[in-house]
Parts: sequence; C-alpha cells; structure tokens
Amino acid sequence: MSNAFFAFKQFTIKQDKCAMKVGTDAVLLGAWIIPNGSKSILDIGTGTGIIAMMLAQKSKANIVAIDIDKDSTDQAALNVQESQFRNIEVKNLSLQVMASTTAQKFSLIVTNPPYFIDSLKSSKDNRTIARHADLLPFEDLISGVKKLLDEKGKFCLILPTKEAAIFREMAKQKGLYLSKLMRVRTRSDKDSEKRHLMQFEFKETEFSESTLIIESDRNMKYSDEYIELTKDYYINF
Repeated sequence: MSNAFFAFKQFTIKQDKCAMKVGTDAVLLGAWIIPNGSKSILDIGTGTGIIAMMLAQKSKANIVAIDIDKDSTDQAALNVQESQFRNIEVKNLSLQVMASTTAQKFSLIVTNPPYFIDSLKSSKDNRTIARHADLLPFEDLISGVKKLLDEKGKFCLILPTKEAAIFREMAKQKGLYLSKLMRVRTRSDKDSEKRHLMQFEFKETEFSESTLIIESDRNMKYSDEYIELTKDYYINF
C-alpha cells in the first residue's frame, strides 16, 4: 500500500505528500465504525483523509478532519476536492488547539492515533514521528475527546494490543467507558492479537465484543469476515 495513490470503489486516495500511507489499520477502523444517525463527526489526525472519506461514503454527517501536519491536510483537502463528497472540511490544527478554541460538540469522534509511547525514533523520519504519541499523548487525546464529544456521543479508535490496554485504563479513570471491542488477529493459527478496535462512551452501557481474523490460511487468503467488513471499499472484494 505504498503507491502514490490507492483506489477504492468510490474514491481515490493520493498519498505522495503524507508521511503515513494508506494502511490496514485505517481501513479496518473506517469500515468497522457505524455512524448511525451521527450529525457531526470529528476525524483526529486525518492524514490522507481516508477515514473521513470512508465515513462520508456511509453518512450524511458534517465531517471535520484535522491534522497538525500541513502536508497531510493539503493532501487530504485535495483528496476531498477530487471526490464526490462535499460534507468534509479539512483543517490544519492540533486537537489540543481545537479543544481549547471551539465550543462545538461532535456526535462521533474517530482517530487512528500515533501510538509508539516508549520506543526510539529518528528526528528526521516524518513517518516515525507521525507514529509516536509525543505530539498527541494519550492524556491529551482523552482530554480533547471529553471536551468535544456530545454527552451521548461515541469515540472510536484503533491501537496495538499493548497500547490499547494502557489507553482503556486511562480512559476509564477519566470517565470514558468501553462499550464495543473488536480484537484483530492476522491468522487463525496465530494466537497473538495485533490490534484492538474500541468504542467509548460517557456512560457505562451494554458491552459487545468480537474477534476478526484477517487471513483464513497461510496463503494470505482473506477471511470471509474480513471481506464482508471491507467489501464496500476494496475494489477486489
């Protein structure tokens, strides 16, 4: 997925200017989220704009997509401009600034956040920097979501298993409760979970949990469940 562009069924993502290219994490999150009747959606760290556009494909909500990186917002804005979607507004600003300068509330907040919290990085590698939580620590992410999320709203994100456990505990301490969880494994013969997709709400509610296996065997054949989840987006499904 490292080409200059990536074509989906209803839109194309150009990614030559972005540090973070189209990846499985973003596609999983965008496909998994159910906007329901959301009237306003915030996409934090939009990158190429892929998740915002995936949600626009299945929602009429007003979508605000933000990113602190100017190259990313330039790219996302171009992708939106060249698409059929007119309900996405791209802004070049951080979550911290937005949370401190707007009174707007969102019924759905989504993010595929930076997540490396204790590993080394090169100061010259934009992609590595984009994956570290330095510029958006989990504390700031939770604080910003609490400020911007409607009282009946939902907050969805994807994280590696280790970071997900840390985030869940921090969120619970701050009054955000896990209401939906999907555990992601690469193959059925591999026991380790690679990612957790999580949905949080302000009130403790009925909890639902599922597991998704991406590949059905060692020949990299996609599972029926993965195809069903992503078939509205991937051209080959």
